Amino acid sequence: MWQEESDLSLSIAQIVQKLKGSSLYAQLERQAWASLQRTDIKLESLKEDIKRFFKTSGWEKKLQNAVYSELSVFPLPSHPAVPPEHLKEPLLYMRKAQGSWEKRILKSLNSMCTELSIPLARKRPVGEQKELLNKWNEMGTDEPDLSLFRPVYAPKDFLEVLINLRNPNYENGDSLSFRTHLGLIQVPLKVKDIPELKELFVELGLTTGQLGIDDSTQVPPELFENEHVRIGQKVLAEQDSAAAQQYVRQGSPTALRAELWALILNISSQPEDILYYEQLKTNVIQHDLLVDSLIYKDVKLTASNDDYYFVFEDYLYQVLLCFSRDTSVLGHFAYNSASPPRSYIRGKLGIEEYAVFYPPNGVIPFHGFSMYVAPLCFLYNEPSKLYQIFREMYVRFFFRLHSISSHPSGIVSLCLLFETLLQTYLPQLFYHLREIGAQPLRISFKWMVRAFSGYLATDQLLLLWDRILGYNSLEILAVLAAAVFAFRAVNLMEVTSLAAAEAVLADLSTLKVMPLLQIFLFATVT
Repeated sequence: MWQEESDLSLSIAQIVQKLKGSSLYAQLERQAWASLQRTDIKLESLKEDIKRFFKTSGWEKKLQNAVYSELSVFPLPSHPAVPPEHLKEPLLYMRKAQGSWEKRILKSLNSMCTELSIPLARKRPVGEQKELLNKWNEMGTDEPDLSLFRPVYAPKDFLEVLINLRNPNYENGDSLSFRTHLGLIQVPLKVKDIPELKELFVELGLTTGQLGIDDSTQVPPELFENEHVRIGQKVLAEQDSAAAQQYVRQGSPTALRAELWALILNISSQPEDILYYEQLKTNVIQHDLLVDSLIYKDVKLTASNDDYYFVFEDYLYQVLLCFSRDTSVLGHFAYNSASPPRSYIRGKLGIEEYAVFYPPNGVIPFHGFSMYVAPLCFLYNEPSKLYQIFREMYVRFFFRLHSISSHPSGIVSLCLLFETLLQTYLPQLFYHLREIGAQPLRISFKWMVRAFSGYLATDQLLLLWDRILGYNSLEILAVLAAAVFAFRAVNLMEVTSLAAAEAVLADLSTLKVMPLLQIFLFATVT
């Protein structure tokens, strides 16, 4: 009991400390001072009167949403004596693996820098600044020569690192259950089984109404949809983040999705947010970074060639270039197993006071990175709002898909969950694919690392991302990957090579996400 109270007080202290540095805190302070001029605020009941004023004026709800947002993002508090690296990642071998991977990425970046004789950063000449400013909204028309640039790494490179990951404590005398895992991921992490997944995703049950399901034995789809829209409008009117998160577990109506996601992520475009975005834009105009070329190259290789997303090319450049300059993103490294890369001012190598984070946000883009932004362009057409939503989605979810950690939503756990589900519930298929040299993870990894962006039709992808936000978890990605294999199992049992298996699973654009998830979790698998 004492420990629980201690943890609670520690949580409160941490959240209060975090909020004190926010614009909301300053706004609340201003409102409190302003309320003293009101006639219904009495000196003898000052505290209670101000509380009542905050409640009736809507500021209490804004504070609740901010607290809820902090609880959703930050890890549970631990003992004050716990070293910071344990908050980033508790397992030493995971931290070491992540560190080695980061060194490889930096080596690749530095070698490109040396080969091309291009500096990591430079100030743009005035003429170039003016030119970039004039074409800011049509950067897609620019065709810089990117032939010499290459992505720093691709998902398949990252997969090889994960395949070679080992817990040194299990090298000798590993347990029987661990030894029977026949997949590529050979680390002993606890992942959920089907009963636990059913309990987690209970709202996806066959008897619960869902957007994205064409037919239901319980309620006619149009009746459910009309009622669901009405409830969604009420949730938005209440401006309650927790209620919005619960609501989107059953899917979000297309017309309400943008507002609901913003509410869940606690994003409200205040004047200072727009000003901050403009400052980032100014930084892009003034300075040219090597990673800018990597961003250009990635957009050209991925989104520009996608039937759904090519029209958003300009938005992608704007958002990703600003993102690379945003130092507020560095805050997520407190709970991310990764560490931001550092560079030194020329001639000052190794001198700490001349060290800077590079890029300024600490995130080096890889092949496919722009696909985290592309689907959001369907929801938000105002650049600063689009930017805020993407940044929040990244620091809550997407960073876990390209860093090595033991977190349940981390890519290692997702890979292990996917393989465990297939091996346990579709053993014949799993064994067949393994025997012909077509390990399922080699096919599904690229889906999961991109959160299925670029593989599913956009309407289906947004229904999937509804559930990521609703459950505050990425585990549904692994479940969907397993469900896709289950759906195509008959065809896959007939293939005799990896290439043939990839051909069977090459096009996911016709798949309906929600029926696949429901059938896999609640109908066919026991």
